[in-house]
Amino acid sequence: MNKYVWKPVDVEGIDLEKRLGQPGKYPFTRGVHGDMYRSKLWTMRQYAGFGSAEETNERFRYLLAKGQTGLSVAFDLPTQMGYDSDDPMAMGEVGRTGVAIDSLQDMERLFDQIDLAQVSTSMTINSTSSVLLMMYRAVGLKQGVESKLLRGTIQNDILKEYEARNTYIFPPTASMRIITNIFEYCSKEMPLWNTISISGYHIREAGATAVQELAFTFANACEYVKAAQESGLDVDTFAPQLSFFFVAQMNLLEEIAKFRAARRIWAQIMKERFGAKNPKSMMLRFHVQTAGSSLTSQQPDNNIVRTSIEAMAAVLGGAQSLHTNSKDEALSLPTPASALTALRTQQIIAYETGVANVVDPFGGSYYIEDLTKQIEDEVQVYLARIDKLGGAIAAIESGFIQKEIQESAYEYHQAVETKGRVVVGVNSFMDDASEPIAIQRIDAAIENRQVERLRKVREARDEEKVNHCLSKLEEAARGNDNLVPRIADAVAEYATVGEISNTLRRAFGKFRPPVTL
Repeated sequence: MNKYVWKPVDVEGIDLEKRLGQPGKYPFTRGVHGDMYRSKLWTMRQYAGFGSAEETNERFRYLLAKGQTGLSVAFDLPTQMGYDSDDPMAMGEVGRTGVAIDSLQDMERLFDQIDLAQVSTSMTINSTSSVLLMMYRAVGLKQGVESKLLRGTIQNDILKEYEARNTYIFPPTASMRIITNIFEYCSKEMPLWNTISISGYHIREAGATAVQELAFTFANACEYVKAAQESGLDVDTFAPQLSFFFVAQMNLLEEIAKFRAARRIWAQIMKERFGAKNPKSMMLRFHVQTAGSSLTSQQPDNNIVRTSIEAMAAVLGGAQSLHTNSKDEALSLPTPASALTALRTQQIIAYETGVANVVDPFGGSYYIEDLTKQIEDEVQVYLARIDKLGGAIAAIESGFIQKEIQESAYEYHQAVETKGRVVVGVNSFMDDASEPIAIQRIDAAIENRQVERLRKVREARDEEKVNHCLSKLEEAARGNDNLVPRIADAVAEYATVGEISNTLRRAFGKFRPPVTL
């Protein structure tokens, strides 16, 4: 965004209501529910996952006991990339940035003593989302919970992986097929499940501006909706299960305006571009995570303040779900103590500040209304450029989106280097030395234990049934059948994440990114 220049706008009474609409009604600028947090607070969904399934389960139950209201799972890189823990590509990464999940047995341990009928779970997983979702479903069935009653979200947003995060496996066309297969399957079998969390978070964390975050996210979302429609799905059968994932950065007022603009833009896209008729198809429901990129290893206690401001922006902007980062995340995965402080930050905002008592607290502000419109207009300019290129997939394949993000990231870091942008403790107000803090350390022996567990799973299962399921999956991948039921069959026989992914690699190949220097 350019430096703001105030321009007066008409915000009086009926004119404001006519232009913005009412909370809970199209175009949802003021919120997706009429009474917002006055009847139900946002879900406090702290992101967690490290080491083994047992360790992560312990952290989940600790946070739930402290008042967390939803689960959010972080998976390690091998799981995200479709490699088993004993694969050479997984060496040194098992359990490091999230929990290691190889087979259904690991998922059973992950949710031990957690009633899936009573909790909603978000899983930050993309390339292997269909596999992890079917594992979650299988755990639910083993607990006696019908698939139709399971609540939660899979991220399942592969396009932003090509743009910003890089945990992709297959080429875009194959990836889009898997995603639309999930849409179709869940619309019938798991109607309470959010089938995708279309992510601006990772785009912004890679260096994009607030406008680019929305523009590239919505360009990706349009591709998903278009692909689903082209596969024969009616927009109103799957669109109510779409959700979004945004970041809350440090510019408090810009972030509030961004969330308000996002709801209005998406409502218009769904109604005018895709012909949605169900109001739930037009509602932008989103999870927010505070900005990992804003956290500093210098003076880490300052990160509590940063996270508090960012969390407040998410709440004032009307988020449905929120994760607050911990103060030590620039150094390591969070300790239990710092994770608890992050959760308490949300609880203080919810119960002590009074902001949850007001719907759209900044509605009618001269600055916020003008900034909301400014962001909306700039996003529409970007969307028109991407449409001219042929859509988000074409823009990714040409390197356009990646290059835009890279240039914005460069400009930001140049501003920090030259002190054009002040970061307290990093380029200004620096201390000679910070007091050392306790950090979470991952036991290196976890990898060996996980590999040994995997070996025992393979020994105990029926290898003939596993091979039959994988053969049927490859046959479906080379044809036109929905892949999800075949993946469910393989998971139930304890086929691994790596085995299922390798089967699909044989059918689809792997993606090689364009050079965008």
